[in-house]
Order: sequence, then structure tokens, then C-alpha cells
Amino acid sequence: MNQREEFITWVHSVLRDAEVAVHSGDAGPRRAIWSRNNPVTVLGAWRNAVGQQELDELFTHLADSFSDCTSYEFELLEAEVLGDAAYTVGFEHTTASVNGVPSSYTLRATQIYRREAAEWKVAHRHGSAPPG
Repeated sequence: MNQREEFITWVHSVLRDAEVAVHSGDAGPRRAIWSRNNPVTVLGAWRNAVGQQELDELFTHLADSFSDCTSYEFELLEAEVLGDAAYTVGFEHTTASVNGVPSSYTLRATQIYRREAAEWKVAHRHGSAPPG
């Protein structure tokens, strides 16, 4: 398996599991896959975050808002690994409760990753609703 294939396997397992967890109200697994080294940034569909403190506040807010994830699919459009950096581009299809109200939605998501101590960590996320 080459570096790109190993990275995509990580995306479809570890990253996916972290997204299911946060959409079920548990930010721990998502926090674990994010870098603890600055810079870290989120240009989010709901809120933005710059730096560790804002990132932690955002993840707490998301976990408090989401529950009962019944479906999460990351439709990967493209991914690339360049040494210790990587990116993904795709659509996230999610069904979960938002503030107690069942909801299904799609976000387009671009993320940038860096390898730290031989593990992939997310360093940047941009998520937004697709035009429509």
C-alpha cells in the first residue's frame, strides 16, 4: 500500500469514526485527530476558529449541539499526500439530531493534514453548504 492509499484508509476509518462521534455528542475522538500545534484553523459552516482555545470551544459547542448520529458518509472527491502534508476534498452527508431536532444535510469539506510523530493530524478545515 502506498502513502496515498494508507492516508485514504485513515480518512475512511479514524477520521470517519471521529466525525460520527462528534455528531453523536462526543468531541473526544475529533479532538484527538486534530493537531495540538498552531496554526490550526476552521472556517466552519456554523462557526470559525483560530488557535487551540477557539478550536476546543468549537468542538465543545458542536458536541453539545449534535446527538444521535445515524449516518455519516464522506464522499471523497480527491486526496493527495505530499511528504508530511495531505489534503482531502469532498462532501459530508450526515444524519443526526441538531439541538434535539433530527436533520440530514450535506457539507462540502476541504481539510489539510500534517503528519506529526508518524500520525496524521488535521490542521485546517473549511466546511460550507454546497450552492443550491
